[in-house]
Order: sequence, then structure tokens, then C-alpha cells
Amino acid sequence: MSRVCELTGKRAMSGNNVSHAMNKTKRTFSVNLFKKRFYLPEEDKWISLKVSAKAIKNINKKGITQVIKEARANGFLVKK
Repeated sequence: MSRVCELTGKRAMSGNNVSHAMNKTKRTFSVNLFKKRFYLPEEDKWISLKVSAKAIKNINKKGITQVIKEARANGFLVKK
């Protein structure tokens, strides 16, 4: 599987390594992903998601139900 957050859609960015002599070589900035299990009380089941650190902060702030509802509305989370 690719390194993409299932709730926010965050993925790797590309950029340059820049040396002291200003030589530039391509590199990627990876996403800070975690594989986590979340309990959905409305559906009475556990789901396993690959989420970014920012998505975990949003879950702590808003709650898993609200974040999943927003992700489904934005088209990021399609599995049920």
C-alpha cells in the first residue's frame, strides 16, 4: 500500500536536497503515518486505518465519528 493518510489524503511531497555548494538533488518528504485501530460505537466495530499525526490530533479534538463523516464527505475514506 502507498503511504497515504486514509482520512486526510496527505501523501509524500517532493523537493530538493540542497548542499552547501547549492547542488540540488531530488528527494521526498514522507508523511508521518501510523497504523491505528479505532472503535466506532455507532457501528459497534473496530476499524484499522493508516492515519497521519495531524489526523490523530483531529480525532482527539473532534471525535472519530465526526472525522470519519467528514472524510467520507470529502471522498477520502470509502470503506465501511
